[in-house]
Amino acid sequence: MKAALISTAIPWQPPPHHKPLKPLCCSKVNGASSSPSPSPSSSSQINFRLQGSENAELPQPRIQSGEAKETDVWRLFREAQKNILHLNQHRLKAVEDLNKTNSEKQLLIDKIEQLEREKQASVGKPQDRLSSCWEVLLRIDSMVLTRMIAAGEASDLRRLVTDHKMSLAEVFDGTLQKTDAELLAELRHFFARSRRYSSLDLDEIQGLQEIEAESFSYFNGQLHGNRIWTGVVYGIGVTLIQPLEYSEFFNREKVYGYSDDFERFTYFSRASLDYIVKCGKQPDVIHIHNWETAIIGPLFWDIFANQGLEGTRILLTCHDLNSQCLEHPDKLALCGLDPSSLHRPDRLQDNTKSHLVNILKGGVVYSNNVVIMSSVLSKGRVIHTLSHGLDPTLNIHKNKLVVSPCGFDNSAWDPSKDSFLPRNFNVEDMEGKAVCKAALQQHLGLSEHASTILIGCIVSEDVDLEKMRAVIMKACKSDVQFIIMGTSKLSSIHNLGSLQETLKDEQVKFVNECDAAITHLVFAGSDIILCQSFHDPVLQVPLKALKYGAAPIALNSSHDNFRNFAEHDYETTNFSRFISSTFGNMSISEVLDEMKNHPSKWKRKILDAMEMDFSWDAECCDVHCSAYTAIKKS
Repeated sequence: MKAALISTAIPWQPPPHHKPLKPLCCSKVNGASSSPSPSPSSSSQINFRLQGSENAELPQPRIQSGEAKETDVWRLFREAQKNILHLNQHRLKAVEDLNKTNSEKQLLIDKIEQLEREKQASVGKPQDRLSSCWEVLLRIDSMVLTRMIAAGEASDLRRLVTDHKMSLAEVFDGTLQKTDAELLAELRHFFARSRRYSSLDLDEIQGLQEIEAESFSYFNGQLHGNRIWTGVVYGIGVTLIQPLEYSEFFNREKVYGYSDDFERFTYFSRASLDYIVKCGKQPDVIHIHNWETAIIGPLFWDIFANQGLEGTRILLTCHDLNSQCLEHPDKLALCGLDPSSLHRPDRLQDNTKSHLVNILKGGVVYSNNVVIMSSVLSKGRVIHTLSHGLDPTLNIHKNKLVVSPCGFDNSAWDPSKDSFLPRNFNVEDMEGKAVCKAALQQHLGLSEHASTILIGCIVSEDVDLEKMRAVIMKACKSDVQFIIMGTSKLSSIHNLGSLQETLKDEQVKFVNECDAAITHLVFAGSDIILCQSFHDPVLQVPLKALKYGAAPIALNSSHDNFRNFAEHDYETTNFSRFISSTFGNMSISEVLDEMKNHPSKWKRKILDAMEMDFSWDAECCDVHCSAYTAIKKS
């Protein structure tokens, strides 16, 4: 730590004993002044030479009296004080300049980051994208002239180019360097991929029709036209918004994961609210999800609430608090919001990076109720352990937070009517379970012994391979069989391949295929399902295992581990309380012991689990309906 040196100049006064100096008399001899000469002894002790002149004689010092020496000492002391003050002033000025430089440096860094984000979002200037599109269109013309493609295919490819300006700019970089054959192959591949991913499965929409009416929405300072389509999906009416000018926002291979996701979802959110107002709708609740539509919260209350929607309320469901979307405040103006009024700690300003706005935080602040999806954690645990920096905001708004468990689709996952199974079963008729187990063993080449315990393992890409390997090797010492399968081709190639190297046992089988039929059969034929966690919002492995009469055992479970996150209070879910009282604290070895030593007790536990309803239609639906009712009354 550096300390500032502060000196105070004190006017000098001669000490009391000091006598006045006597005047020094000088006389001139031939125009030169004469003064007392130094003694030979003093002059002989000094032997200096002037640089560059060895014969030059230096002036000899004058012998001073005691009073003269004391005067010089005080003069030097005063000069030293002045120098110290001068240096201190320079030091303070240097510190001030350094602080100013650091501040300017941070502003410059923020500006560079902003420009980089804008550069990534733009994927080149508009004229560059247009140039690329024209380049590809002209190449398509040449393909028709050279009879590489027919006129019909050329028409489809031209439409593809005009509708996918941004995506084509990313994919077809350096078009001039490609031959016609290479470019045609890429266009055909992109066209097939676009039809599969970017377009909706229109066959699932009944009565799809376009509304013949003008519909405009505000974005980036202007009004932009949209097409409106309506239809029915599984008995539920849906409205589809198709941008005309910004069609490239949604003609993508994936739903999200792009550098301009903020712009894409902001456009959609604003267009949805503009459509509701134009139609004169007055919904009781607008239900938004995650950061992608969280911007609707501030949009609604700052712009739309006074446009005939005074009775409408906002409900936000957060599936993952880790994804929040941080952006520069100026970008809020794209959809008509005022950045200066929202870039505040009590609104959208990020709790950690104060120079940015947090879109998910804005959804929490501006919603009437917030549902957080967590199968096993209580509300308090979610706020303190899984908030990813949002805990100050969640604490402030904790009275409007509720926790809901994830669910599974019981129309696709029900052993009593599962079309993938060789024989169906339920709580009253469990013979089908044994049939499925035998079919699974036969399919994988395992010995078909009814007494052998069959354990299914569902491996995703982030599984703890070392822990899974240790658990399997320990359990293999008992009379058990293991079936290990990946959840995707990627996890099958990487994770299963590395496991197979060390788990070479005739009672351990690996499923490298990702097939729906074999997946359903693994759940139905297994006695135990080894899963990575009880909190599984994507695959819902524990929930499906319970429904199919297999005990879900978490890879990381132990006597004390589950108690770390499952509390027996009103803030936890029904699933959390049930799993903690049944399988939550059990290891594989404990399960094997109970199955062999207390079979009737174990069977009763399995049947009780099968009778529980943990589908989307159960507790998850109840929590959301209660949230709807609560905010309608507010």
